Amino acid sequence: MNSRDRRPVLKTFFLKSMNYIKSLGFGLLAAALFSCGQGPDKEVSKAIDPANMDTTVSPGQDFDQYANGGWKKLNPLPDEKSRYGAFDVLGDESEKQIKELFAGIAAGTFADGTIEKKIADYYAAGMDTASIEAAGLSPLKPFIDQIDALHSKEDMQKLLAEWQSWGLNPLFGIYADADQKNSAMKVAYLYQAGLGMPNRDYYLNDDEHTLEIQQKYRAYIAGLLEQLGQDSVSAKKDAETIYTMENEMAEFSMSMLDQRDPYKVYNKMDLAQLSNLAPQYDWTAYFKTIGANDPGDFIVAQPEFMKNMAAMLTEKPLADWKQYLKYHTISDFAGVLPKTISDMSFEFYGKTLSGTPAQRPRWKRVQGSTNNALGEAVGELYVKEYFPPQAKERMLKLVKNLRKALASRIENLSWMSDTTKEKAVEKLDAITVKIGYPDKWKDYTALEITPDSYFQNVLSSSKFYFEDMISKINKPVDKTEWGMTPQTVNAYYNPSANEIVFPAAILQPPFFFMEADDAVNYGAIGVVIGHEMSHGFDDQGRQYDKVGNLNDWWQADDAERFTVKADLLANEYSQFTVLDTVKADGKLTLGENIADLGGLNISYTALHMALDGKEQAEIDGFTPDQRFFLAYAHLWAQNIRDEEKLRLTKVDVHSLGRYRVLGPLRNMPEFYAAFDVKPGDYMYLPEDERVVIW
Repeated sequence: MNSRDRRPVLKTFFLKSMNYIKSLGFGLLAAALFSCGQGPDKEVSKAIDPANMDTTVSPGQDFDQYANGGWKKLNPLPDEKSRYGAFDVLGDESEKQIKELFAGIAAGTFADGTIEKKIADYYAAGMDTASIEAAGLSPLKPFIDQIDALHSKEDMQKLLAEWQSWGLNPLFGIYADADQKNSAMKVAYLYQAGLGMPNRDYYLNDDEHTLEIQQKYRAYIAGLLEQLGQDSVSAKKDAETIYTMENEMAEFSMSMLDQRDPYKVYNKMDLAQLSNLAPQYDWTAYFKTIGANDPGDFIVAQPEFMKNMAAMLTEKPLADWKQYLKYHTISDFAGVLPKTISDMSFEFYGKTLSGTPAQRPRWKRVQGSTNNALGEAVGELYVKEYFPPQAKERMLKLVKNLRKALASRIENLSWMSDTTKEKAVEKLDAITVKIGYPDKWKDYTALEITPDSYFQNVLSSSKFYFEDMISKINKPVDKTEWGMTPQTVNAYYNPSANEIVFPAAILQPPFFFMEADDAVNYGAIGVVIGHEMSHGFDDQGRQYDKVGNLNDWWQADDAERFTVKADLLANEYSQFTVLDTVKADGKLTLGENIADLGGLNISYTALHMALDGKEQAEIDGFTPDQRFFLAYAHLWAQNIRDEEKLRLTKVDVHSLGRYRVLGPLRNMPEFYAAFDVKPGDYMYLPEDERVVIW
C-alpha cells in the first residue's frame, strides 16, 4: 500500500526512480573525465573529451547534442535501465564499491549482533532464492488470514494501524518531521496514500498512453488475485472493483502541483479537530495502536483526502475492502516473494510504466534492499574505504566561495529592495553545510536480522524504522541526522533545517575533481552546490526563514516581482516538447528549474571570483568559460526511453536531463558570449525574454 503519491521530499539535485531503475552504471563518462594521479592538463583534456561531443552540431542550435551527442552514441541504454546518464554512471560505481564491501564481509567471520553479521545475513537471505521459492506465498499467509478474519470496519481500522509498523500504508501514511512553523520540534504528519499507480494523474488522464496503462494495471491486479487462488473470472471482476476504488481516491487526492505549496500541505490539527474532519475513523485508537498515545498537535497534509477517505471507508462494503487489501499486500511485498510474483510486478512497474525491457540482476536488487535496511551501517563502512578526507576540505572551500558569490549576486539584484536583500543574506549566512557523512551514526542494535528469511528481514527493518520514527514525535529535532546515506549519489537542501547536504558518493567524477582546473570543477560540483543553495530561495524555499520556519520575510513588492520572474521561467519550460504532443510541466518543475539556473549563475560568478581576472590559457581549444558550460552539460548526458520520459513528466519535479541543459543556458548571456550564439539559433532567446532571478 505504499502509494507512490507520497509526502513531500527533500529538495534533491536528482530524483532517484521509485521502482526498478535504482541501479546505475559506471561507464565511459566517469572514466573518460578523470583519473586520479594525472596532471591537470591531461585531466582537463579528458574532461572535455571530443569523443563525448558531437561537433557536427552547432552549440547555438542544440547545446545538449553538441556537448553530449558522442556520449549518447557510445553509451546505449542497457536493457535493465529506463534511462542512463552521468548520475547513473556514478551510481553504478557506488554500487560496485558496495558490492566489494559486501564481498569482503561475506568472506569474513563476525559475531552475532555485529553490523557486519547483520549485513551478511540480510544479503545472504535475499540471495537464497531456493528458500524463497520453496516458501512460496506462505510468508503472506498471516496477513491474508488477518484480512479474512475481519468482521467489521472497526476491525479493519485497527488492522490498518497495526500494519503501518510493517511498512504498509493502506489509505494513508504517517511520518515524523520538523514542524514547518516550529522547526526545532518534530511532529507527526499524516499524508494521502492508497493508490497503486504513481499518482492521481494516472487515473484521471484520458490520453491514449494513459488509457493503455490503466488497462494493463487492471490486468496486473487481476493477475495477482489469481496468484492468491482466485479464478480468472472473479479476479477480473474484483480487479475492476479495486480499480474503481482507487480511481475514486485519485479524484480526491491532492495534485502534485498543489503539494508543492508548503502552506497547502500545512494544516495543523489536534485529535478533536481531525475527528471532526473525518468522524468515521477512530483517530484516538489509531494513534494508540501505532504507539503515539499523546500525539499532541500534528499536521494533516491533505485534509480533503482524509475527509473523503474516511467517508469512503464507511460507504464501501467490507468485502470490497478485503479484496483491496489482499491485492495491495501481495503487490507491496512482490519484490521479496517468488520470481513469478516479482516478475509480474516488474512487468507493470518496470516495463509498462518506464519501458525497461529487463529486470536488474538479483544481486543488485538484494544489495539495494540491504542498503535500504542498513543504510548508515553500510555508509560507515563505505566512507572508511572510499572517501578521502581531503575531498571534504576541498568541498568546504568551494562552498565558501559559492556562498560568497551568491551574497554578491543578492547584493547586486536590481529587482529586490535593500530590506529583503538583508534578510536574504542573513538566511544565506545561516545555511548549515554537511559534507560526506554524518558525525553520528544510527544505532542498529535493536534491528534483528536472520539468515533464514528475507521476508522477515524486510518486515523487521520496516518495524525498526517505524518505531524509531514514532519515538521522535513531539521531541526536539536532532540536527545531526541526515536525510540520505553517504553512499547515495545525490545532494539535497532541507528547508526546515536550512541546510545543504552532499553525501560522499557524489564527491567523485564527473561531479567532483580533486585536481582538475577551476572551470571544470565550478561547472560540475560548483553548480551542484549553487543549485542546493538556490533551493533556499526558490518558489518554495523562499517561504522559509533562516531558521527553517514557514515565515514571510519578504517585502510585498519584492515577492510580487519574484513571482513574475518565476512565472516567466515556468512558461518557458512548458514550451519544451517531451514527446509527440506532450509538453514539459514548467510549473511542476519550477523549483528545480530556478535552482538549476541559480546554480549556474552563482557558480559562474564564483569561478570568475576565483580566477580574479587572470588570463587563462585554452585547453584543447576551449576557453575557461566554454569548459565551464561543457562540464555542466556533461552532468546531464543521458539516454532515456520514451515511456520513462512520459512517466517522469507526470511524477518528477525535475526537468528531463536534456532540458536541464537547454533551459538554463538559454537564459545566460555569458553562454551566448562563450559559444557565439546569435539570433536565429535555437538556443537564442531575445534579451527581454531571458530570466535572471538569482
